Amino acid sequence: MLQLIKFNPRIWFLLGFGSCFLILAIAAYFQFVEELEPCPLCISQRIMVLITGIIFLIASIHNPKHCGLKIYSIVGTFTALVGASISIRHLWIQNLPPEKVPECAPSLEYMFENFPLLDTIKLMLNGTGECADILWVFLGVSIPGWTLVAFIGLALLSLLPQWSLVK
Repeated sequence: MLQLIKFNPRIWFLLGFGSCFLILAIAAYFQFVEELEPCPLCISQRIMVLITGIIFLIASIHNPKHCGLKIYSIVGTFTALVGASISIRHLWIQNLPPEKVPECAPSLEYMFENFPLLDTIKLMLNGTGECADILWVFLGVSIPGWTLVAFIGLALLSLLPQWSLVK
């Protein structure tokens, strides 16, 4: 069984990049075709998918050996787990009682134009009232739940190239 997953590390990193690309394509479909506007936490999760995908792409182009492979795996896993933590926060906000949900904030465009950058980033990571809205569900799981599953998969995919070092 272990032999089945002993690909060249470049292949694992390309699979990770392709997965991130697919996740972002699905997010674009929801936004532009289904017209589901992303909340600040959704955008934060997209940014983490993008960063993780860039790390996978650079790693696949670089095709590192021992030390570099460990560094790319650790950094990719870290960024995926940061994204997973944002997804967990999003799920937590979605499951708050209505009276505990934070107030809605102005649009991100407005915040970027009128608020200091650090305040905007803080609002993006803390979430707002619109983050509590559940706009889409599949098999009883909302978008942040599926994004959490994706981030866990990306973290594992980032660690899999380490098996190529095991003899």
